[in-house]
Amino acid sequence: MRHTWALIGLLAGLCFIGASTTQLAPAATEAGRIGWMIYLIACPLALAALVWVGWTWTAMACVIYGTVGLALDLATVTSILSGKSETESLLLFSAMSGIVNFLLILFGGRAFLHSSLGTALPVSRPPSPPSPSSSARP
Repeated sequence: MRHTWALIGLLAGLCFIGASTTQLAPAATEAGRIGWMIYLIACPLALAALVWVGWTWTAMACVIYGTVGLALDLATVTSILSGKSETESLLLFSAMSGIVNFLLILFGGRAFLHSSLGTALPVSRPPSPPSPSSSARP
């Protein structure tokens, strides 16, 4: 699959940003914190492992994960900028995560597009020109 290492790198970046974010975000319960850790760390790790294996459908799974993540980042940034959030240190992490999620959507979409186009039947080659020995008649 094309863009394999770009997708793995972007997913690793999301893991690092997610690990930093889970330390900053207040969680109402321990179950809530564990749920966010699964979403922010375990899901990108699992996707990166599946991308590394080379399954073509994982590129579209990366697009879906990036879309949901970008929507959450935009909601977080909007909440912080409107003053309804209690932690303003999440603004930087949400902006970085939003950029990485956007790049994940772009590269995942391109990888999926190239993988779907790569399964088409090969184009037939033009016929070979006649050999010089067959055209030289005495």
